[in-house]
Amino acid sequence: MTARITRINPDNLHPTPGYHHITVVEAGRTAYLAGQCPLDPAGELVGEADLNAQIDQVAANAVAALTAVDATPQDVVRSVIYVASADAEVLAAAWFRLNDSVLAPAFTTASTLLGVAQLGYPGQLIEVDLTASLG
Repeated sequence: MTARITRINPDNLHPTPGYHHITVVEAGRTAYLAGQCPLDPAGELVGEADLNAQIDQVAANAVAALTAVDATPQDVVRSVIYVASADAEVLAAAWFRLNDSVLAPAFTTASTLLGVAQLGYPGQLIEVDLTASLG
């Protein structure tokens, strides 16, 4: 599926820590995943006050959602990462943990990392929103 996806970093834009400034997708089907939260199959929050545990659960949930539409992390063309923190070190740590996860290829594409005041579930520290090209 990834042959229809082109990732670009123009020479006149700043270097990135792994993502690309532009992702071009040839016409085809697209999957818009709901924000993936650190919830287990029973809907319970995983990793109370543990960002790494929550990232691992979000990554596993995202891969399961992608698999449900016959996609992989390599098919992701846009990601938005929300972290409940204003601390640049926490945001960077979340970015690096995601880039070491099973979801890592998803973050080589157009990506945005945001620090936010609060997320939807009590104790939730991270949420990842993905868009994937289905070819």
